Amino acid sequence: MSEVFVCKDGEIAEGGMKLVAAGDVEIGVFRHRGKYYAYTNECPHQGGPVCQGLRVPKVVQVINAERRYVRDDFDRSEIHFVCPWHGYEFNIETGAHAIDPRVRLRKYDLVERGDELYVSVAHHD
Repeated sequence: MSEVFVCKDGEIAEGGMKLVAAGDVEIGVFRHRGKYYAYTNECPHQGGPVCQGLRVPKVVQVINAERRYVRDDFDRSEIHFVCPWHGYEFNIETGAHAIDPRVRLRKYDLVERGDELYVSVAHHD
């Protein structure tokens, strides 16, 4: 298992992302609500640079008492990032696809040593 330096604590702004090269693998490291998350920067759909997409709150449909659609709204408690190629959305905390949670991005462990952050190249799903 090898580790790759990401940054010193605080160098990735809250809500930000940094790309890190680990051999031939590109990994996106996100800072979200004070925690770090790392995923492969390759969308399982067609290989797009998924981590480089927009970060948006989860879109939810508002349904009235008659079970009719009223409008779309945002659930700000769940943030997604969206692949810029075809719009596939993934939960920033889990790496799971927004519609089909069986589809997941490869997640990488992060190691904090003092004020430095490293990503472990050995991965788990």
